[in-house]
Amino acid sequence: MNRETKRMMQRQGQVEADGSPSTRRAQTVAAQRRTPKARTGIRQFFREVREEMRQVAWPTRSELINYTTIVVTVLVIMTALIFGLNFVFGKVVLFLFKK
Repeated sequence: MNRETKRMMQRQGQVEADGSPSTRRAQTVAAQRRTPKARTGIRQFFREVREEMRQVAWPTRSELINYTTIVVTVLVIMTALIFGLNFVFGKVVLFLFKK
């Protein structure tokens, strides 16, 4: 472990100043695992979902039309490409097995 990594781990509390593993952090992590977290109620859950949905940057109608056009165009092109490759490789394989 180099000096920078050692200093970073010391700042995070993972190792002591002498380089030995820290016992403080291990104890706090183990204590956090033992304590059960309080469950949120269904009303609180939907309230928080509504608040998060308000923060979403929704696209405008013109942006949505542009994005949809791009997706459908790429979908058609990729489908045609895969169909074409499948058709060509199928013909090649059938040609090879006929001989």
